[in-house]
Amino acid sequence: MSIRKNVVFNLAGAVVPLIVGAASVPYLLAHLGVERFGILTLIWTIIGYFSLFDLGLGRAITQQVSQLIGAGKHEEIRTVVAIGLFLTLLTGVAGAVLLAGFSGSLAHTGFGVSAEHVDETGRCLLIAALGVPLATVSAGLRGALEAYNKFFVVNIAKAGFGVAVFLLPAVAVYLWGNSLLVVTVCLVAARLGLTLAYLWMIRGLPYHGHPTARIHGRDVWRIFTFGLWMGASNLVSAVLVYADRFVIAKLLGAAVVAFYTVPFEIIIRLLIVPGAIGASLLPRLSTDFSESFAPAMSLLKRATRSTALIMAGLTSVSAALAYPVMSHFISPDFAANAIAVTVLLCIGVFFNGVANIPYNALHALGAVKSTGTLHLCELIAYLPVLYVLVKSFGITGAAAAWALRTGFDCAIQFYLLRRTFRIRHV
Repeated sequence: MSIRKNVVFNLAGAVVPLIVGAASVPYLLAHLGVERFGILTLIWTIIGYFSLFDLGLGRAITQQVSQLIGAGKHEEIRTVVAIGLFLTLLTGVAGAVLLAGFSGSLAHTGFGVSAEHVDETGRCLLIAALGVPLATVSAGLRGALEAYNKFFVVNIAKAGFGVAVFLLPAVAVYLWGNSLLVVTVCLVAARLGLTLAYLWMIRGLPYHGHPTARIHGRDVWRIFTFGLWMGASNLVSAVLVYADRFVIAKLLGAAVVAFYTVPFEIIIRLLIVPGAIGASLLPRLSTDFSESFAPAMSLLKRATRSTALIMAGLTSVSAALAYPVMSHFISPDFAANAIAVTVLLCIGVFFNGVANIPYNALHALGAVKSTGTLHLCELIAYLPVLYVLVKSFGITGAAAAWALRTGFDCAIQFYLLRRTFRIRHV
């Protein structure tokens, strides 16, 4: 199946939830209030990034299986998938225990929540912990499906989950009032539905027709270490993307978070385009690099050029329309407080979107240690800068720090990709 079709499927799987989110966010903001909605956005962040507890094993399965397909080693695929899914289950259980153990501390001191909402927030985090193993296993299942280019069925399930993430909270608020506990239960139920859908889909993959090869310790170690570096990169990337809202909540209070997260959640959705392109590139490049560099390089150049042009257009239009749109759909006061943040975030999203291409190319080449090391170094430098800028300039400082960090990240990833190519051709 062509890259273009896979990109279209990935875009459709992301755009449908975006439309539902655009309709539900104003409703939730109006009925929950600014602080409770701010807490919900933090829970959304945790729920949405449960799959990070898979330590990158889902993407490792995609990369490893795609390479085996390209090399014609179909008899090894079943073993790789089995090992990967078992490891995702283990990491998911560990993640659930970790989140449950820190739920009280996060609610009392981590989120800047007012006293009246502390207990409810802690209980929400305990409920949310139940969804961690579901998320990690579903990430592994999706990795196997995407290795076989099953983007159509994957995105049907993904779209359903994305719609549920926005729609179920609105339905819960309408039926049962502004209880965040009910909302969290609904979000975990949505995760369960996605996992069951992937389990049903994976039964039809071709590797089920091949016997299971003998499992060796080196196979487990290879997949685990590959996934560990990929997971470190993904985990630190998520911290780099979302740390700002937690710092804002801590320094300025949860009531201010909404002025940052609402434009952020809107603008960040532009990344569905490079995300769709990158998700389609990973299995294709992994297969191509195992056969010949020439077609892979040609595809990579076209993807980079197209992504840069598309992101430049999308972010420019978004920055120009931000104030009138927020003023009309939310309020003029809200728009006035959020417009500077929105423009800066548009700049950051452009760089972040373009960086998606070398990021996936490096992973396809197996150079996960490079991206993991880069993001760890960025984290060490970024958090102090973020703290100082938020302390000095409030939410505008947070947006400026985010834009600076993404620009640096984009430039360094292209440098790492060129260096990796030189090394491989020596």
